Amino acid sequence: MVHPRTTVEDIEELSSLLQVPLVAGTVNRGSDVLGGGLIVNDWSSFVGLDTTSTEISVIENIFRLSGSGGGAGGQMQGGQGQQSNIVTNMRSSLIDQLS
Repeated sequence: MVHPRTTVEDIEELSSLLQVPLVAGTVNRGSDVLGGGLIVNDWSSFVGLDTTSTEISVIENIFRLSGSGGGAGGQMQGGQGQQSNIVTNMRSSLIDQLS
């Protein structure tokens, strides 16, 4: 994920250099300071309180965090099912605490 004002040419060049797909995006209701409102690892992400549901959806899709698993045909492999349960439980408890 890169700054929303990054040019298409720069995104394509970075993507080819890093060998990963890149997408421009925002967090915290349009803030272009990604590092100030987003932390992501292999199985979870944490965002600022002002982040909208659309931004969260984009982040989940970019980093493949939606719990759909990475197995063939959408089936979860070994530990991914357990990770999905952990993420679901964490998300539920965080929503309960914040509401």
